[in-house]
Amino acid sequence: MKFCKIFNHRLLLAVCNLLFMTCGIGLLAVGFYVLCDGPRVLLSRLIISSLDNSPLTNLSQPFFFYVALGIIVAGLIASIAAALGVWASCINRYCILSLYFLIVIILLFFEFAICLIITMWPQCLGLTLNTTAMVKTLQGYYGIPGEEQFTAAIDLAQVKFQCCGINTSINYDTSMWKLQEGLGKKELTVPLTCCHLSNKDDRDAYLDPKPVNTTLCQALQLHDYEKHRYVDSCVDKIEQWYREQYIYFLGAGVLIALVEFSVLLSIILSCTRIYKKKPKRKTLEEIEVHREPITNIYHDGFPPTLPEIREVFVQPPPAHHSSKHRKQQHVQSFKPSHNGHSNGVNNYSVNRSYLV
Repeated sequence: MKFCKIFNHRLLLAVCNLLFMTCGIGLLAVGFYVLCDGPRVLLSRLIISSLDNSPLTNLSQPFFFYVALGIIVAGLIASIAAALGVWASCINRYCILSLYFLIVIILLFFEFAICLIITMWPQCLGLTLNTTAMVKTLQGYYGIPGEEQFTAAIDLAQVKFQCCGINTSINYDTSMWKLQEGLGKKELTVPLTCCHLSNKDDRDAYLDPKPVNTTLCQALQLHDYEKHRYVDSCVDKIEQWYREQYIYFLGAGVLIALVEFSVLLSIILSCTRIYKKKPKRKTLEEIEVHREPITNIYHDGFPPTLPEIREVFVQPPPAHHSSKHRKQQHVQSFKPSHNGHSNGVNNYSVNRSYLV
């Protein structure tokens, strides 16, 4: 019984709001972590297909940079909404809870819309790994002045995933980096990040690659460079990395959506309890039904302890009397006699008194 009194709807709403605020603070932390994770943000530059007329092709920063900013904004909104929910649980008013309910519904709608767009129509945002488009992007933008960000992203992917080229190292044979003078070195068959590096464990190895054997790495024959150069393609590993990131973000979104659903259920429960506690107005019919019956004193007789009944008659003073004369009251009272009542007959004695 005590547990039922303690575990009420207000406690449930407070717990759900606490979980919601924890999710908001967690989103803020994740957003700042992703924003500070330079390699992760840089690799997201390869997700966007630059030659597919995507609306994201003109972004000045990699895709995950804006994702991190969106996560920070979402965490801030969730924290503010959770603080409003805590205040609403303390006030426990129907209008405040309705406003909180509307805010949570709007957040759920936007989360569902974003997840649906990214899952069902990734090509609408350019979030696709089209091998042909990525090869054209590599051949047209790698090593070009002004495209240092894309060049660094390719170098990072080749060092991190130990691969070379999008689908083969031959992609560099017809690239602008290889053909134009001054962009690359003609003696290099592939970039140095395709070679086995002695400093591969360094965080910034893609910016300053140090091959174990540069001569054998740049050899033309397979049997010469296969032990000193990465031969795997990068597109499959980039796609696998992208799927892993998507699963992380989707799992976090589902967890937050479950917390928001629990908040909605607690708000509905609180609103129903508030509605039940409101006093109901009784109709005229209910008042007539619950009205106490009137006893018939003529039929049932007087009770044994009958109070004295008085009739007061006020006699007006004569017209010739002055105002200084006091008014005279004639009081007549009557009550049943005890002698007669004992015999079953109600006898009344009348007393007259004059109050001057």
